[in-house]
Amino acid sequence: MDWQTSEDTVPSAPVTEADARFLLGRPPATGAWRDGDPAGDRQFAAFSGFRTEGGRDLPSYRIAYETWGELNTARDNAMLVLHSLTGDSHVRGAASPGHATAGWWDDIIGPGAAIDTDRWFVVAPNMLGGCQGSSGPASIGPDGYEWASRFPYLTIRDQVAAQLPLADALGIDKWGAVVGGSMGGMHALEWAIMAPERVERLAVFAAPPHTTADQIALNSVQLEAIRIDPRFAGGEYYDSGDGDGPHRGLALARRMALLNYRSPTELNQRFQRSWQSGVSPLGHDGKFAVESYLDFHGNKFTRRFDANSYLTLVEAMNSHDIGRDRGGINDALARITAKTLVVGVDSDRLFPIDGQHTIARGVAHAIDGDSAAVTTSDFGHDGFLIETPVVAAHLRRLLES
Repeated sequence: MDWQTSEDTVPSAPVTEADARFLLGRPPATGAWRDGDPAGDRQFAAFSGFRTEGGRDLPSYRIAYETWGELNTARDNAMLVLHSLTGDSHVRGAASPGHATAGWWDDIIGPGAAIDTDRWFVVAPNMLGGCQGSSGPASIGPDGYEWASRFPYLTIRDQVAAQLPLADALGIDKWGAVVGGSMGGMHALEWAIMAPERVERLAVFAAPPHTTADQIALNSVQLEAIRIDPRFAGGEYYDSGDGDGPHRGLALARRMALLNYRSPTELNQRFQRSWQSGVSPLGHDGKFAVESYLDFHGNKFTRRFDANSYLTLVEAMNSHDIGRDRGGINDALARITAKTLVVGVDSDRLFPIDGQHTIARGVAHAIDGDSAAVTTSDFGHDGFLIETPVVAAHLRRLLES
């Protein structure tokens, strides 16, 4: 549930007039990548379907992914990097006609970087149910129409099950490392539990062992914000014109979510009680600067994301519980054989640090023992995206071990 786009991996800042002009046009009904759009750096792999945990059959599906570096002849230098809720496969690289934003971890991945692409063959897939090339609600179904509300309910485990054939297709029997943060950290944990023989090293950033009641409650109001938008139309909005899709509900959901991703310290320090303009917000229709900030990012989000995908992915996050049907969290963690790095952020109010400590205590080969490594940051949950020098240092400890 993080921002995970390049422009969001920096400290918050007041919205300028130029920023506001950027959003003057009417948003499309969906911000999803669609067939016929520029592919950019995406590659695609198609697979036969599978039955979801909920008992629904997905007859076939596609995974969009990007790669950096070269797979060596021994095929033992492959790394899987897993994105968060609203991220995608574009971990590294410039913005282009195929990619609305630059890579979200550009400082972490590349030649000589912490994830050194001169050494590692890095694979980053867009998760199943997403809206940036992998099969999701905005994709065309077997009948020639968008899946829309018919797209099956997915769990985190379903999404990992969909990634397993990608590794097979690439000829990768075992990942040298699986790395993920936030929702990507949930996927990384499931990889190490579902297929421990295929994960040599594991890095989990700012992710919990399960989604708590408090987190599900926060998610529920975001989902309802989308569903009560009259233009959501029960999920059947893909034929709507610009400005006629569920952008108001999606933007409101995004604004709600943003409040959980940054810390009170950062928002208070950045914005204080400043006004957005010379017009007073005290009864004169002006806005506080922090209100404009949330408005801007909520509205911008509607131009690169899909409302149905947001529902699908948030509901998948709600499903997250590594202990489900496995005897509990500790028994599930005991299945992990990988050398493991667990990192949390001290100001994270979305996935508090106690969840990362629980993971570290339960894993047999955690490199920091019974406690997670703690990143000190004013940026809250998104510290793992913003504090890149610290993140890089932690990754080097794992990857050089």
